[in-house]
Amino acid sequence: MSTTTVDDVKDKTFDFIVCGGGTAGLTLAARLSEDPQNSVLVLEAGEANIGDMALLRPASYGSHFGRQEYSWNHETTKQKLTGDSAHMWHRGKGLGGSSGINFLCWIKPPKQDIDDFERLGNPGWNWSNFERYIHRTEGFVPPNEDVQKNMNMKFDTWNMGTSGPLAIAYPATIDQSELKVQETLLNAGIPQAARPMNGDPAGVYFAPCTYDPKTHTRSYATTAFYLPYKDRSNFTVLVSAHVNRVIPASDDGSQFVAESVEFEHKGQVYTVRAKKDIILSAGALKSPQLLELSGIGNPNILRKIGIPTKVDLPGVGSNVQEHMNVAISFELRDDVEFDTMDLLADPAVLEKHVELHSTGTGIFTTGIVGFAFAKLSEISPRADEIFEAAEHKMMKNGNTYPPGLLEQYKISLERLKDGVGCEFISFPGMCSQPNPPEKGKRYVSFYAATNHTFSRGTIHASSKDPAVDAQFDPRYFDEEVDLQVWVEMVKFARSLRNIAPLKDMTTKELNPGPEVQTDEEIVGWIKKVMSTTWHTASSCSMLPKASGGVVDPHLKVYGTENLRVVDLSVVPLHIAAHPQSTVYAIAEQAADIIQGKQTFRV
Repeated sequence: MSTTTVDDVKDKTFDFIVCGGGTAGLTLAARLSEDPQNSVLVLEAGEANIGDMALLRPASYGSHFGRQEYSWNHETTKQKLTGDSAHMWHRGKGLGGSSGINFLCWIKPPKQDIDDFERLGNPGWNWSNFERYIHRTEGFVPPNEDVQKNMNMKFDTWNMGTSGPLAIAYPATIDQSELKVQETLLNAGIPQAARPMNGDPAGVYFAPCTYDPKTHTRSYATTAFYLPYKDRSNFTVLVSAHVNRVIPASDDGSQFVAESVEFEHKGQVYTVRAKKDIILSAGALKSPQLLELSGIGNPNILRKIGIPTKVDLPGVGSNVQEHMNVAISFELRDDVEFDTMDLLADPAVLEKHVELHSTGTGIFTTGIVGFAFAKLSEISPRADEIFEAAEHKMMKNGNTYPPGLLEQYKISLERLKDGVGCEFISFPGMCSQPNPPEKGKRYVSFYAATNHTFSRGTIHASSKDPAVDAQFDPRYFDEEVDLQVWVEMVKFARSLRNIAPLKDMTTKELNPGPEVQTDEEIVGWIKKVMSTTWHTASSCSMLPKASGGVVDPHLKVYGTENLRVVDLSVVPLHIAAHPQSTVYAIAEQAADIIQGKQTFRV
């Protein structure tokens, strides 16, 4: 289902061409098309996947990974510090991008994390603007009073958008045992979060989901920013259109003026022209590759793959930052009432709950709602020791870092001391490794997710062939502090089983398991079972060019006149949050910047 065919696009001219129909791309294109004078084209490499219940049915976590119709199944280079193993980096394939296959969590970052964008040299990129723009997207529907009372929810300090196109709500079913899990975290010393949706997520809270309470289905970029606007005559979307490169108006060495986009559709190569701007919204994994395939990047990288340098921009594909997680699982007592995801392992039960979903009940109307964001000092007695060692190393090695990195690290050290980069997510079921679940048993798990990491990776094109994946090298644990923090988080999560009421609900720990005890054994376990959280950022960082930046505060690529990047790759320093809310906010702000509705001096 597409609004157009290739014959309506090839060799034509549009005001704006958006390369990528994911979360950022659809949001940006829909907002640009609000002006009837703007003609907007979106080129999406995947298919439309409209109305597909495999995407729309909530609580289908991870079921899309590895399936070619829904997921780009990228693989990192082998990581020397994780046992020479590669890691899968799945991304959403099709309209809506990763918002169509993510775990539906609606989390907003700390105010300070967003203000740090501005602090790093980006006027106008601050919490005040973030909040204004994210309210445009949000269509929050609070639960009824009974649910609020039963789950001890309070929204009097929350300030969320209620009229935006993206439905945000609590799932129809929240098991009462989720409240007991939350009480355990509170009893462990983490406070109740006072304003988690208003820039202060520190503490424990129930988070809403991208969930439509009317239909009990996923709300994502396609439902919010494509379907309501698809009949606009100036809003054109072509699927199965794989962008190869951006072509400049001239190769004479002058300023790079983006004139056209080369793309492949069903085995044929076409071009389409832009009158105003070309915008890359291909995500943190693909936008740097597209820049390099277009001749924009580090000349040494481009020379290796036989691409002439058109814009010398060494920051492309550098400063890559990632979130990571491991899961700790406890077996529930048989007499505890808790409908967990484990029940779906029985095919008959699975079929029953698929049917129940159509009535607005059952496990497929549940969600991941339990969160805690904590300071390292709240969960570990080693916090000061870890901070002081990291600070000593960063200051000692400061003159060896690439331009701009020490400035980032100074902020990261502040976050290590006072920020809430330690995230704990309760999950109703078994999602850990390596020990398998016991048949017929139910589990509760905690993801220990580390968000403010110091290690920096790279993403670079490995071939001039656009069909060949880039080299994704996260360089996990290049900075040892990341691992030290993570070990402390795992120890804290394991300790929760000794705290009521979880203590009275569980029988034993399944993973890591009794054979993992010392810090060294925890390190070994982490390296063996760790996963990315699929939140890769910063590969086209919005920073001053001299600090390794790729785009300026107007999201314009340095050395170009009308080529921009709008997606998670522009975040200069990663945030303590699941990033989808931030991606929507970036796209909303970008739409105003591109149309001259928000101006600021650079």
